[in-house]
Amino acid sequence: MKTINILDVAIHDLSMSELLDNLNRLGGFVVTPNVDHLMKLRKDAELQEAYRQSDYRVCDSKIVQYASQFLGTPLIEKISGSDLFPAFYEYNKNNPNIKIFLLGAAEGIAQQAQHKINQKMGRNIIVDCYSPPFGFEKDDQECQKILKKIHNSGATVLAVGLGAPKQEKWISQHKNQLPNVKIFLAIGATIDFEAGYKPRSPKWMSEAGLEWLHRLLSEPQRLWKRYLIESTPFFWLIFQQKLASTSNKYLKGIQESFNPKSVEPQND
Repeated sequence: MKTINILDVAIHDLSMSELLDNLNRLGGFVVTPNVDHLMKLRKDAELQEAYRQSDYRVCDSKIVQYASQFLGTPLIEKISGSDLFPAFYEYNKNNPNIKIFLLGAAEGIAQQAQHKINQKMGRNIIVDCYSPPFGFEKDDQECQKILKKIHNSGATVLAVGLGAPKQEKWISQHKNQLPNVKIFLAIGATIDFEAGYKPRSPKWMSEAGLEWLHRLLSEPQRLWKRYLIESTPFFWLIFQQKLASTSNKYLKGIQESFNPKSVEPQND
């Protein structure tokens, strides 16, 4: 699969249809890098390991897609977790092999999402769900309880909505203990959206790269630091990557101009 380098992260250049087809044929672990992920990856070794274990890294941000265009290596499509998940269950509406477990969201929210999705699909495509308590990832007994619940559900797909980087780390640390699960999806706030607990941004804002602004206005106390402080160096880093790429091409051109081509000796 073709990848595009954004701040030393290899992002797969896939369309939604290609990703859905690959998942059904091959399975795999999907992460959805956005600006926040790319900044966290620069200093979080555990998240870096989770990304190394992932099979698909797809662009979850119009801003990251714009950055790829600025760098001269455009990504063909933005595939956010909140777009991927409904597309995935719609794609597999009549596929009896797809049985999804939802892990995440606040108490009762995952159950609402389960009910709404199953009602929409006309079958129990979501076989079970669980909303873990705060700090569960540090409690081995709780994690083992969750793994047993997933296994007993008969799920072949695990969709985890715990927020980054917790969801990516949890999947990477525990996926080998779930041999019956073939597909792992890190989907962020998608369970909240599916339940109707939180509103998604209007489509025009998402397409314009303003989904972050909608989320900031919806949850300013929780998200102001992420969007207004932690993510702002992204733009300078992208400019530096562009500058380095342009400099390398220029130096390569100069080097080639000073290396005369070999000339075949002519016979008299």
